[in-house]
Amino acid sequence: MKIKELRESSVEELSARRRELKQEALNLRISQQSGQLENPARITLIRKEIARIETIITERSRAAVVKKAA
Repeated sequence: MKIKELRESSVEELSARRRELKQEALNLRISQQSGQLENPARITLIRKEIARIETIITERSRAAVVKKAA
């Protein structure tokens, strides 16, 4: 997903997407260990997308705390 699409998603959708990606990353690591992984670059792409999602979730939670404090 593009960062713009991720920013338009709700926190619940982002959390669900993160869960799916973490499961896929696990499956890819298992495939890699067994020597059956066809596209090793996919692991890197998934890790980067998980990081993007976690960054957006963190930004939103910090923004909520700042609003609450103000």
